[in-house]
Amino acid sequence: MYSICMQDRETWTTGSLVWHLGLRWRAGVDRAIAHLGLTHAQYSVLASLHGLVGAGERPSQRELAAQTGLQRIYISKLVRALEKGGFVVSERDSRDARAVRLDLSAEGKRVIVLARDIVRELDAENTRVLTKAGARELAELHRALGALLDATEVGDE
Repeated sequence: MYSICMQDRETWTTGSLVWHLGLRWRAGVDRAIAHLGLTHAQYSVLASLHGLVGAGERPSQRELAAQTGLQRIYISKLVRALEKGGFVVSERDSRDARAVRLDLSAEGKRVIVLARDIVRELDAENTRVLTKAGARELAELHRALGALLDATEVGDE
């Protein structure tokens, strides 16, 4: 891992800071859940699928792409890897032969609960620097990042 000079950060754009933080965050998640057979990207898809399935849905890959904000082609590759790993099951939609409906396998249900707990602990660890004096800084960061997400539009793939 390389070190970034503090004085250099003062001239960085917000986008550059978010990008570098995102790289570190994803690498940390990758390391933390590798023993479960997941990458950060796979975890994100599995966690989104878990939420949808928990709400009684069996989403298509297109619906899962919309939920995650990832491109459909990337979702397709991740779903194939998750199926190969035994975490996801898919079947053709009886009403639309082009659509594939997704569900969690028993192993997927087991692993996502473990992975979610690990990722939540890592999140708490990574943000602890902001909560030392109280939760105000973390809440402000959360609101600011949400506002940035709301203000940035991603084109439909």
